[in-house]
Amino acid sequence: MAHDLVTIGRTGVDIYPLDHGVGLEDVRTFQKFLGGSATNVAVAAARHGRRAALVSRVGNDPFGRYVRQETARLGVDPTHVTPIEDPAGPPTPVTFCEVFPPDNFPLYFYRYGTAPDLLIDPDGLPLDDIREAAVFWATVTGLSAEPSRSAHFAAWRARGRRGPTVLDLDYRPMFWARPEEAREQVSRALDHVTIAVGNREECEVAVGESDPRRAADALLDRGLELAVVKQGPKGVLAATRHERVEVAPFPVEVVNGLGAGDAFGGALVHGLLSGWELRRVIEFANVAGAIVASRLECSTAMPTTAEVAATLASGARTSERTP
Repeated sequence: MAHDLVTIGRTGVDIYPLDHGVGLEDVRTFQKFLGGSATNVAVAAARHGRRAALVSRVGNDPFGRYVRQETARLGVDPTHVTPIEDPAGPPTPVTFCEVFPPDNFPLYFYRYGTAPDLLIDPDGLPLDDIREAAVFWATVTGLSAEPSRSAHFAAWRARGRRGPTVLDLDYRPMFWARPEEAREQVSRALDHVTIAVGNREECEVAVGESDPRRAADALLDRGLELAVVKQGPKGVLAATRHERVEVAPFPVEVVNGLGAGDAFGGALVHGLLSGWELRRVIEFANVAGAIVASRLECSTAMPTTAEVAATLASGARTSERTP
């Protein structure tokens, strides 16, 4: 049976502090969680009952085994999360963050020059699963190095720009030598996808526009069917060729904003596959992101459909979660 969603890209372990408001040098206690944007989106969709699979790679090490086990525990098919067999290969990456609510969450990536998820090879792709998935989701980070870059374009060629095929603009400066290199690769990628999702800064890298409306128009001019521009405290703009929707931010007490975008992505997938009208999709995804921003971790913080629906209905702030 075909998957509802196949994601490709970054995976690893998040090491998040339980002490907030202090730098890493002063943190005494940490907890580990499954992480990585493509991974979190798959988990988020699985929380909404969607059949999700992840295409990625891990090190041949304990953290790699943890990633595969935790991915499966959270409802995502880990079949295509494969270890690097070379014992001298890069280890499974870890990511640390600092937590300074409400809006400062510095990230520190420990990826040893490269990471297993950037060693996804075109010859190892599950092309049938990618072709047959209802939604295929990739991120710009996967374009930052070879052979992952070639694997992404091979996947898109095999899929043939049928939708929804999503590019998460997910620009991380530390993975690129210069913004112009990222813009070149994103420009090539936009010819293969039907939906783009990003914040204003990511849209500027992608199409040279940071104004949300102009950015959405520029993305649609590239042949996309849907452009989603996140505006931070101003909410979210979503545009098709025939419709434009703006949704205000949902108020929560922010604990850690790092997983909100991935929760938004998984909920976006669920809404699109449910056939909802655009405003309902974006409102649902917006609240899913807000819920995760009110929690510390990313993957295990992803809300269920019932949680999002209840929060939408009540308008209440939330920090409770289903384990």
